[in-house]
Amino acid sequence: MPDAHSSDSADPFETRLAAGLRDAGGAFETDRAALVTAGALKGRRRLLRRRNAAVMSGAAGIALVGVGTAVLLPSGSGTQASPATSTHASATSSAPAPVSGQTLFRLLTGMVGDGAYSKVEARGTDEGPAPYVHAVYDDGKGKSAVELSLGRVEPGSDEARQATTCPAKVFTHYDACRTSRLADGSVVMVLQGYEYPDRRVDTKLWSAELVTPQGQHVSVSEWNAAAEKDSPITRPQPPLSPSRLTKLVAAEAWRKVIDAMPEQATTAAPAPGDTAFGAPVAPTLKSLLPKGLTVSDSSGDDTGFGYLVVDDGKGRSLVQVNVQANVSDVEGDLFGSDAEVLSDGTKVATHQGPGEKGGSGVVMWTVDTLRTDGSRVVISAFNSGAQDTASTRTTPALTMKQLREIALSPKWR
Repeated sequence: MPDAHSSDSADPFETRLAAGLRDAGGAFETDRAALVTAGALKGRRRLLRRRNAAVMSGAAGIALVGVGTAVLLPSGSGTQASPATSTHASATSSAPAPVSGQTLFRLLTGMVGDGAYSKVEARGTDEGPAPYVHAVYDDGKGKSAVELSLGRVEPGSDEARQATTCPAKVFTHYDACRTSRLADGSVVMVLQGYEYPDRRVDTKLWSAELVTPQGQHVSVSEWNAAAEKDSPITRPQPPLSPSRLTKLVAAEAWRKVIDAMPEQATTAAPAPGDTAFGAPVAPTLKSLLPKGLTVSDSSGDDTGFGYLVVDDGKGRSLVQVNVQANVSDVEGDLFGSDAEVLSDGTKVATHQGPGEKGGSGVVMWTVDTLRTDGSRVVISAFNSGAQDTASTRTTPALTMKQLREIALSPKWR
């Protein structure tokens, strides 16, 4: 998606900041504001889907149905699938049989229901990094993009928890979100939100995420348009209700497919951007605040990224922090020749400018730091309790000097 803001208005710091976060975060295409606030939207629940979408554009994807053609599944077509009757390998098998992309597509259509399916792409368990299906579904009430992604997460990890945690409303608009626990211990999150967190376009994105106690991760997404971006809205709501999304994502068939996935080799070296700061960010940030501030909202126990909404009696102010490790490789993108270099080699860059998430009168003040060991702390403060709501005060509750002191604190080491 092209940047929503003209590049002519971007300053060098902002451009470097965006480029660095893009490299550290896996080079996903997004707008500059989202890059600056990387992690704020708890985007990990959509990381699997976006990775799969990127891979599907290459040779690893298998197109089952060509663009412009459709598969029509009438009632009684014989393609109906259910968790109880789907074909799968034994749970005790040491080598479950691979599941093809075509089989995965048929399972999905059997559960979604009758209608026309077009622009189908699918990948099985032995055809790429993760099983995946994307299709345009039409039940006669308007076309809708539908996606299924399957994968694994480490049981009990932050990634597993965040995949099924409702996002904070200080960062994104949504109409409803609910997390529930199934009888088998699996956790399901159903989110009724929008493709664009700042609502620049009202394309609706409804999604369901399930993580089992064994770490099986099932993700289903649907839109009220034929494509997630740059496509006209075709219907008031996506086709599957929250209850149907829950039933779909909880189907036993998907877990059997995940069991058939090859085990991935453990990566020896940490990826750029991984956090080495194991403690929750928000409590550390709170301990570094100057006196006279009250906290009304926080990110809780999240690591790597955290935020607080503070007030000094003059209005709410959002403060957020990203803590990353192994960022030395993108140092040149983050810090130019104008960056300040401290006596210990730490680099510091600052920026003061308008907010970019649509809030009227919102300003964003940022201090970005990079230590010689490759660890990075970037802190931003806003003159509003959320980036996409109108300003509540003239300036953020923290001064640039205070932001600098917080970013350079040894507590982040």
